[in-house]
Amino acid sequence: MKPGLLEVMRMNRICRMVLATCLGSFILVIFYFQIMRRSPFGVDICCRKGSRSPLQELYNPTQLELSNTAVLHQMRRDQVTDTCRANSAVSRKRRVLTPSDLKHLVVDEDHELIYCYVPKVACTNWKRLMMVLTGRGKYSDPMEIPANEAHVSANLKTLNQYSIPEINHRLKSYMKFLFVREPFERLVSAYRNKFTQKYNTSFHKRYGTKIVRRQRKNATQEALRKGDDVKFEEFVAYLIDPHTQREEPFNEHWQTVYSLCHPCHIHYDLVGKYETLEEDSNYVLQLAGVGSYLKFPTYAKSTRTTDEMTTEFFQNISSEHQTQLYEVYKLDFLMFNYSVPSYLKLE
Repeated sequence: MKPGLLEVMRMNRICRMVLATCLGSFILVIFYFQIMRRSPFGVDICCRKGSRSPLQELYNPTQLELSNTAVLHQMRRDQVTDTCRANSAVSRKRRVLTPSDLKHLVVDEDHELIYCYVPKVACTNWKRLMMVLTGRGKYSDPMEIPANEAHVSANLKTLNQYSIPEINHRLKSYMKFLFVREPFERLVSAYRNKFTQKYNTSFHKRYGTKIVRRQRKNATQEALRKGDDVKFEEFVAYLIDPHTQREEPFNEHWQTVYSLCHPCHIHYDLVGKYETLEEDSNYVLQLAGVGSYLKFPTYAKSTRTTDEMTTEFFQNISSEHQTQLYEVYKLDFLMFNYSVPSYLKLE
């Protein structure tokens, strides 16, 4: 082959290589700006910063302020462990969990988090946060996500959707957390939301009519048909009625936390509390490496159920029914270190 022809072929190869390199660089630049456009923070929310996992940061903190908080959460973990051990006959009736028991555990693959949501304990806002964390840039502001969208099951992946080996791996490797609330305050909150709001017709039909039929003597036909005027005393009587739990499990809004999240079977690394909601939530976000640009949403909610309000609701509950109701939620009181309310008249 002639030297001139070889030179031309060599130059053609070089030109093609240069063109391919330029084109590749151009595509990378476009991809970079697409990512930057997704997040107003200039950081891709999809991926955890640094190489340390939330578990490593929790149990071996690199920052002093995280180290001080870690002590508090160790005490909370110990309280759960001690309660499970002391009440093993009750708390561990079931030796093995099945995937269906894990439907409340929301998984964030990118930040290695598992969140067990408990209704009436800020779960709407935490689901919004999990949608931001798992959305890979689709969302940036949690409060821009409508509340009803946060509760669409398809928007978040739960642990029961994985295979058994995948479940075990995530339970071992990811940071598991939940948020709890004073049990009777949570119960009153559920009652107020589901039975005193006129728009909750699905709860009135499914549960209200049943409660009126069982607990109200001489109920009117309208009350039996609508179930929209359930009294708190009737709701309590329904909860303590042995027939209720034999018939079907409690609805998630008034189910016990230990039955929803199984803390005697699953070792939770962090137990947040409704009473210190903002502080505990932002601690989780710090551990996940996103605390510098993602915060727990704060807003004043004037309709929030308070301790004073809960006291009023329990004034008309007999001491017998108070005692029986406390027995239903006793493990939640003990496990999460809530004292017996002063307004209770236990027998």
